[in-house]
Amino acid sequence: MIHPTAIIDPTAKISDNVQIGPYSVIGADVEIGEGTWVGPHVVIQGPTRIGRDNKVYQFASLGEVPQDLKFKGERTFLEIGDRNVFREFCTLNRGTMQDQGRTLIGNDNLFMSYVHIAHDCRVGNHTIFANNASLAGHVVVGDYVVFGAFSGVFQFCRIGMHSFIAGNAAVIKDVPPYIKVSGHYAKPFGLNTVGLQRRGFEKDVLTLIRRAYKIVYRSGLTATAAVAALREMNHPVLAPLIEFIESSTVGIVR
Repeated sequence: MIHPTAIIDPTAKISDNVQIGPYSVIGADVEIGEGTWVGPHVVIQGPTRIGRDNKVYQFASLGEVPQDLKFKGERTFLEIGDRNVFREFCTLNRGTMQDQGRTLIGNDNLFMSYVHIAHDCRVGNHTIFANNASLAGHVVVGDYVVFGAFSGVFQFCRIGMHSFIAGNAAVIKDVPPYIKVSGHYAKPFGLNTVGLQRRGFEKDVLTLIRRAYKIVYRSGLTATAAVAALREMNHPVLAPLIEFIESSTVGIVR
């Protein structure tokens, strides 16, 4: 299951049924969970923890030191969940002590070729990053988010669950749940209707979310007033949107 040309550090912990391809390098303090497949010419540095049934394609680099001039060699981590796919030339860096010291990846995510996830990012579950999408440091991504090709997110931004980031978009503010954004710099362009339908949102719920979108973006209300109006609608599907807007520190896309 491990090709004889692969270089495995003696401290690495490789679980059962892990496959490691030719010329791959697994560094010190790396843990790889059961059923994970590592292709040829992959480099994984530690401290890195990888869960079960992941697929890492050729020339990917996981767990390398962060591209941050403040990093001075501290012990920081990359932690990856289960059933993720990392296509060719993906790069994921470990965290820094300026944050929580961890870059965190959830479960069931697809990272297409040349995706970059910088230090201290936190990515949820069931996301899709198309080719060359990139996150700067300290970005937080919710569940079921889709990133178009060549999109990018500035540091410290948050991307709300079920949102859609169009190709080539440059995101410099928080993107609330359920909406789609496009442009340079990114602006809102309605709901992520297709994505919500695929996730099983019923028509009446979509109508409610559409009303909420109009309150936030077309009513002329301040963010505080818009949140108050959303609270009056009193529906649990709006709770993530309300919490997201209230907790934003960099402001939301407008």
